[in-house]
Amino acid sequence: MLRLLLRSQQWATPDCAHSSSVPAVGLLGLSRASSDAPRTAEEDLEYLSEGLEGRSSNPAAVLFDTLLHPNADFGYEFPSVLTWRLEHQHHIPHLVLGKATPGGAWHAMEGSMLTISLGIWMELPGVNYRDLTAGKHRSAANDRATPEEISSYYKNYVKLMGLQKNFVDNAYVTSVLKLHREQGDVIEMVDRGDAAGSEQDVEERDNGPASFPQGIWEVRGYQRVEDDSHVPFCLFAENVVLATGASDSPARLAVEGEDLPFVFHSISDLGAAISKGNITQSSDPVLIVGAGLSAADAILCAYNNNISILHVFRKRVDDPGLIFKQLPETLYPEYHKVYRMMCSQPHAAASSLFPDYSSFPEHHVASFQPDMKCVLQSANSFQVFKISMALVLIGTHPNLFFMKDQGQYLGLDPNKPISCKQNPIDIHPYTFECTRESNLFAMGPLVGDNFVRFLKGGALGISSCLTKRLKKKGKLITDGGGGVRVGLACV
Repeated sequence: MLRLLLRSQQWATPDCAHSSSVPAVGLLGLSRASSDAPRTAEEDLEYLSEGLEGRSSNPAAVLFDTLLHPNADFGYEFPSVLTWRLEHQHHIPHLVLGKATPGGAWHAMEGSMLTISLGIWMELPGVNYRDLTAGKHRSAANDRATPEEISSYYKNYVKLMGLQKNFVDNAYVTSVLKLHREQGDVIEMVDRGDAAGSEQDVEERDNGPASFPQGIWEVRGYQRVEDDSHVPFCLFAENVVLATGASDSPARLAVEGEDLPFVFHSISDLGAAISKGNITQSSDPVLIVGAGLSAADAILCAYNNNISILHVFRKRVDDPGLIFKQLPETLYPEYHKVYRMMCSQPHAAASSLFPDYSSFPEHHVASFQPDMKCVLQSANSFQVFKISMALVLIGTHPNLFFMKDQGQYLGLDPNKPISCKQNPIDIHPYTFECTRESNLFAMGPLVGDNFVRFLKGGALGISSCLTKRLKKKGKLITDGGGGVRVGLACV
């Protein structure tokens, strides 16, 4: 989405039949006939966002979602009130560096599960989601997508929109450093202290001051090519966007025995064990730890394969913070089935509603033992169970190893690691620029937007900020000189 906004601009069209119910459209005050109307990216996003409410804490995300999916939270499926056109004069030079192909983490997910968001909410401008998934989508009332469909849609989207030249696939970023020009025009690495004042650095003066501004980002890494060899790269960018998501590092319990070979932290390990026959109906129970959607997916996977389950979670079953209470049952019947299992099957109960499932609310794992046993602890007791495998599914954390201090200094609390829920990156709510680092932006789960539906708001905020700065400065970094130079690098 950010790639598209850096290449084109969106136009509001309030003559749509439903646009009068969308406050932001009235504020835009545009008409289809007005060819010189301002682009949304150049509007005052704070002003347009006033009075809007939505399921994201970022106002720009709520604004863009309101324009793209009017009244979606009320069950309506109105078309977007925005139209799009390509404007080459507003192009910002940029590269998108990704560890895989377009589609990112969707490629690694189990292909038959259903997404939380409706498929239509995953749609990007210019390519109809249902056109690319013809014959696959479910009823309009429950049109949730599979990861396989979404990854295929995004991969094809890049091709259909002609965006390939700005994507660098299989690229692994190993270092993002901010460089500063000193008085002698020698570039020094910030926070490293070692000068990089080679002849090449000094020669940067020949390109003029506008081509190498006072602070610039150096992005290093390597690209994995077909023969599995690594080709190193180095590029310079005036701006960097962190869009790495949050699934790099699984959260851990930090208990004794968590590194034993029967303890896993990914639902894919359960699927692999079942498909290989390592776990069967006659096996000891599978222990699943967690009360989120990943844990629920694992429970459904095991239950549908007649695998016995021990389900451990810290919260009470009536805790209002449980994610299941936030999901409409008509759209998410499978998750509400899991919630009913959690409520009706405490281990001490003699119910036979779900004979292969036992829940342990307000419990936690005290330890794992080498003899395939786990020790569970509640407020007043310990219990020991023999298990076949354990799945610890209590969330994930981003891995910003390539940033200074692993990016910790960017968080709301700079003394704690970056966490998408507890300690997201601190950003300006309308530009998505990091408050503690100029010309560094972040979007998505890194800033607390965990629903794909709202990620596009980050793209709007960033492109709006860059567009306005571009107009003030006249231009961004041009190509040429010692390394590849771009106006924006998205990692």
